[in-house]
Amino acid sequence: MRVPFHRLRPIMATAALLGAALAPTVPPAAAAAGSPIQVYGAWHCGDDACIWGTVRDMAEFDAKNHWLIDRGDGRPSVNLAILSFVHPLKLLVGTNDATTVDGVPRGINQAVVDWFKSRGVRVMLSIGGITYTDAWDQALAQNPALLGQKAAALATRLGVGIEIDYEQNTNPNLAGLQAFVDAYRAVHPYDATGADPAARLTIDTAAGDRWLIDINRYATANWLRTDTPVLDYANAMVPARQPSAAGATDNWQEHLDGKPTYSPPVLPLAPAKFTGGLYIAEGSKVRPECTDFANSLQKATGGWLQNAAPNGAGTTSGLLGYMFWAAERPSTRGVTTQPPNGCAGGVGAGATAYAIPVPMPALRQG
Repeated sequence: MRVPFHRLRPIMATAALLGAALAPTVPPAAAAAGSPIQVYGAWHCGDDACIWGTVRDMAEFDAKNHWLIDRGDGRPSVNLAILSFVHPLKLLVGTNDATTVDGVPRGINQAVVDWFKSRGVRVMLSIGGITYTDAWDQALAQNPALLGQKAAALATRLGVGIEIDYEQNTNPNLAGLQAFVDAYRAVHPYDATGADPAARLTIDTAAGDRWLIDINRYATANWLRTDTPVLDYANAMVPARQPSAAGATDNWQEHLDGKPTYSPPVLPLAPAKFTGGLYIAEGSKVRPECTDFANSLQKATGGWLQNAAPNGAGTTSGLLGYMFWAAERPSTRGVTTQPPNGCAGGVGAGATAYAIPVPMPALRQG
């Protein structure tokens, strides 16, 4: 089945290790006066380590996840939930098995989607994850255009967006991925207003520019441009372990700067075209990012995130926002973000501190 800790990344560069040992040097949230945070979301793994293999009783689901739609005052803690993961090959061939119906995990259904949407929380489905890297390769080799059409049909049926989480670090099938994107966009064209939930199409990249290099390079050059956008934005995922504040911003700065010395180079990414990822549950630990906003990285890095300047791409300062890994049970042997309070004291308090808009507004385009 799944290996524990799905988001553990096989990258811990020397600079990141050194940065983790240093005291944070980024300005606190209170000093932030830049672009408002627009994306403030959580990946959600269900109760079985991201399989979503059973239909949930919605009363039980609410009891374990209520913090996501109520930070304690009736307002949601997030404005986006990404249900993770859909198996790409099963989606392509329409698998029916113990955990899957017509290629879709049994637990990812209209009832769960509507539970979020009825409170103004946008919903997306993540296709892939590191456990399903080989399945992405197989599906893209078999029929990438049909996979894009199947993803678009699923998005239409549930009224959700789609996230591409293809974590192939070595020789990714970029031609196949392009065919997937083309097929999806033929059904759901890019929509700058954000009004059509199914038109929201995003991609995951590494925390910085030194892993998933080929995917990051291609997406930045071809899909994440501000003049001719194809994908809405990227998520810079969590690194191998929770970074320091300085380590997190160093990673995100790599996307802003690009890698001009690489051959071919990685172009700079506009601040308005990506989010930064942080852990709320990691291994056996519930992080301050879940329970204690005053001591959290979303507070410590907030000033930097809202004021990060363009460095060759884009015209406005500030990343789009934060994504948190991951709600409920991201690992079979790890902790959960369940009651009594879930992550209302961290993520929810941050939503209040940053005046996170619910529902999510139209996103900055440049």
